[in-house]
Amino acid sequence: MSLSLTRRRAATAVLTAALLVPLAACGSDDDKKDSGAKASASGSGSGAPKADLTVLAASSLTDVFKTAGAAYEKKHPGTRVKFSFAGSQELAAQVKQGAPADALVTADTKTMDGLKADAGAPTVIAKNRLVIAAGEGNPKKIDGLKDLADTKLKVVLAAPEVPVGRYSEQILTAQKIDVKPVSQEPNVRAVLSKVELGEADAGLVYRTDAATATGKVDAIAIPDDQNAVASYPAATLKTSEHTAAASAFVKWLSTPEAQKILQNAGFQKP
Repeated sequence: MSLSLTRRRAATAVLTAALLVPLAACGSDDDKKDSGAKASASGSGSGAPKADLTVLAASSLTDVFKTAGAAYEKKHPGTRVKFSFAGSQELAAQVKQGAPADALVTADTKTMDGLKADAGAPTVIAKNRLVIAAGEGNPKKIDGLKDLADTKLKVVLAAPEVPVGRYSEQILTAQKIDVKPVSQEPNVRAVLSKVELGEADAGLVYRTDAATATGKVDAIAIPDDQNAVASYPAATLKTSEHTAAASAFVKWLSTPEAQKILQNAGFQKP
C-alpha cells in the first residue's frame, strides 16, 4: 500500500470522527432534556408534582404556616410554597376577584362555604379557641370576659366581618356582656399588635396568636363553656394552574407530620 493512500484513509477517519462528535453531543443534550421533562412531570421522590404554589391563608396561621411550608418544601424538592396572609374575609374577596392562587385556608367554615363555586371540597385541618390578650403582667388585673365591659378599659376587637371578630361577638353576646371597643381591626394580628404596643388594654385573639407574643402580652384563658371553637378548612382553588400539586399540599396538611407542627403551635386537632 502506498504512503499517499494510507494518509488519505487516515484523514478520512479523522474527518468522520470529527463529524460524529457534535452529533453525539446533540443526542446527549436531547436525552438530558427528555429526562428533565420526565422528572418534572413525575415530581419529587414522594410522588407529589413539582410546582410553585401560592396559598392564601388566614392571618392566625402566619407563624405556623411558615414552619409548615419549610417542612413541606424539604420533603418535596422542587416545590416552593408562597403564602399570602390576611383576614379570611379579605382572602375570600381576593378569590372572587380571580386572584392567582392555588389553595385557600380560612379561619372559619362560613367563609369557605361561601366559596363553593370557587374552591374544591374543604377539609378541616385544625381548630382553635379564643383568649383575652392583656398587656404584659396584666396591669389592669383582667380576670375574665365580664371585665371587658369596664368602660375604663381600652378594649380592641376584630371587625364582625372577620372570623375572630364574629367569634368574639358570639361569646360576648352569649354572656350578655356589652363591650364598647375603641377600634375594630381587619384581622386578629392587628388586634394583637394594638395590645402589644400598649394602644389597647385588652383584646380577644386566638390562643395561638397570643402564644406568638409571649413576654409581650398575657393570655387570660376563657372557660370552654364561655368560649367558641374556630375551625380551619383548607381547599384547592378551581382557578389553580397546578391542581395536582395544590391538592397534594392540602392533603399533606392532614398528615401526622403537618398535624404535629400545628399542634406544637397550640392548634387543636381537627
